[in-house]
Amino acid sequence: MKPNVAAAKAALSHIEMDENPATIRSKSRDFFWYSPLLKDRLDHVQADFVVNPASEAEVIEVLKTCYAHDVPVTVRGAGTGNYGQAMPLAGGCLMHMKNFNKVKSVYPGGVIAEPGCIMKELDDEIRAASGQELRMSPSTYAMATLGGFIAGGSGGVGSVRWGALRDLGNIIRLRVVTMEAEPRVLEFRGEEVPRVSHAYGTNGIITEVEMPLAPAYDWIGIFVSTEDFDEAMRFAADLANEDGILIKLASVYEAPMAKSYFQRVNAHVTERDHLLGLMVAPHAMDAFAIFAARYPGARVIYRSDASDWPRAPGPVYEFGWNHTTLRALKFDPSVTYLQVRYKYPDHFELVEQVRAEFGAEVLQHLEVLRENGKVCFAGLPIVKFTSEERLEEIVRRHEEMGCMIFNPHRYTLEEGGRQSTDQRQLDFKREADPKGLLNPGKMIAWDDPDWSYDQIYAYPGLLPKEAAE
Repeated sequence: MKPNVAAAKAALSHIEMDENPATIRSKSRDFFWYSPLLKDRLDHVQADFVVNPASEAEVIEVLKTCYAHDVPVTVRGAGTGNYGQAMPLAGGCLMHMKNFNKVKSVYPGGVIAEPGCIMKELDDEIRAASGQELRMSPSTYAMATLGGFIAGGSGGVGSVRWGALRDLGNIIRLRVVTMEAEPRVLEFRGEEVPRVSHAYGTNGIITEVEMPLAPAYDWIGIFVSTEDFDEAMRFAADLANEDGILIKLASVYEAPMAKSYFQRVNAHVTERDHLLGLMVAPHAMDAFAIFAARYPGARVIYRSDASDWPRAPGPVYEFGWNHTTLRALKFDPSVTYLQVRYKYPDHFELVEQVRAEFGAEVLQHLEVLRENGKVCFAGLPIVKFTSEERLEEIVRRHEEMGCMIFNPHRYTLEEGGRQSTDQRQLDFKREADPKGLLNPGKMIAWDDPDWSYDQIYAYPGLLPKEAAE
């Protein structure tokens, strides 16, 4: 197939487009630069044109037209992902969903909304209408879109209570448009949702989302410091296991991370202080105070409802999850990160093994979450980057210890996940995208089903660097 970009663009000229070259380049990028490996490989990537549909009918028209002219289509929201998920590796059409920002219905326990809704704005509307809120969100809550979170995220603030986004019940329904000669509109529920959730838009375009809700609270942000890292881990995990204390976040930051990288916190900690970031429901604060007193080395240094700090630190969740890496990069552009799963019941021992082997080369940042009803740790450690070879060695050693790596230095679904084919997603791509034009290069199983995962996958259709110069 040879794409006829000019013909597709001309046929779609009546739909809102971005013509400014700087805007096209900006909208072709996400936070891939968190990874020095991806920055080296993807920095030149950009779309040929950007289209901003405002209705499902326009989405269908874009897909039908691009299908007829063999033009790749990559869909994106706010571009807050970190792995090049929404970057158009083969160029072509970038479909931006900014105009899909309507809340269609709020009811007890659920919301129906369009995928381009900014999550904080969506939550504000839900709260005003019903006193409810979304169960979970990324740390980029203030700018991330609902559809982007579903297509590229896996969990976040709220996962300490509700588990991962992929867990049954955390997405109620998705409405999806296929990329065929005559695109179809399909709806998925229950066991069918994983066909398109966390699929990077490789096998369908989400046009409507139904999500579960929980009661909304004016969550109290808390920072706790301790000089004992084991105490910090135990405090966070034990708190998550206190069924009567409602929390939405429990993060652990190894020293000297808070002193080095957290600008509005560092005056209140020392180089030896490990830090916990928590979100606690107001009605649970009396019980939390009793709980905290059980840990003699732990000290509450900040409460968002009773702070005497001269400068408020902002939302505590904006120190956690991938915001931690962002804060570190602002102070030291040479660092990077990993994504690790320390599974129950070995989570404490695995973290200590990693700390013993790598020391300050891999500073621990842990997020407490639930997996199959058990409290465990997701790790997003800050890694000193010296070379690609050393980074690969660090990954390998984690895996040899029994830690599961979700590699953020890869742009494909499989390498960033469990290094195996998701047969449901592959089967649906064969059905819904027969030419393989949706977000090409992100699903290895489509391009090379016999790939061995013994090296970094390089998409053969990746735009050459010379083309961008």
